[in-house]
Amino acid sequence: MMDTVFTRPIEKQFEFDASVASVFDDMAARSIPFYKENLALIARLLCAILKENDTVVDLGCSTANTLLMVHKYAKVPLQLYGFDNAEAMLEIAAQKTHAFGAKITLEKADITTLCIPSAEAIVANYTLQFIRPPKRALLVASVCDALTAGGVFIFSEKIVHEDPVLSKAMIEVYLDFKREQGYSDFEISQKREALENVLVPYTEQENKEMALKAGFAQVETLFKWGNFATYLAKKA
Repeated sequence: MMDTVFTRPIEKQFEFDASVASVFDDMAARSIPFYKENLALIARLLCAILKENDTVVDLGCSTANTLLMVHKYAKVPLQLYGFDNAEAMLEIAAQKTHAFGAKITLEKADITTLCIPSAEAIVANYTLQFIRPPKRALLVASVCDALTAGGVFIFSEKIVHEDPVLSKAMIEVYLDFKREQGYSDFEISQKREALENVLVPYTEQENKEMALKAGFAQVETLFKWGNFATYLAKKA
């Protein structure tokens, strides 16, 4: 279904309710540059390093796009788990996993208080940015604790740039991207207002430092386009 959520004046801050869940896949594909390609990159990489019956946990799994991509590329059986606090998202995720014949365990949970299952890989795509900074660092530390030795944490985030001139220019580049996807200036401004103080982005360096302080041995940037980046943090 096509995203028309912000064609009308907003009445509340952004949340992942039924209206967003019903158009989430279209919204993500049209709002995040190279969204599908990035998920494919993540899935292919995980499938290249994971072994039979290894566990993958997706925190903030939304409609299960990442886990379904892992299912698509997996050459051996994997244990796939998705957690999200939005019931509407999980309902659509369940429908999609059934349609694709994927064995994915989905559960409603607040990931900031969740006892994260032990896993070889944990993913959080465009999730941390919606968590308040004090809880964000604690969650990343919990992720590190839940990973097995040598395990990986892959997370994607919207980012800001330290240089104000570059930051302003990159915002304009991104706005042009959204216009090219068919969003009107009214829709763009409505969504920006709805996300104010809901989505709180870090700089690329701040994201890396957060992971290192949480206990990860190394952090690499896997993918970057403008003000979006994907990282891989590895546990010692």
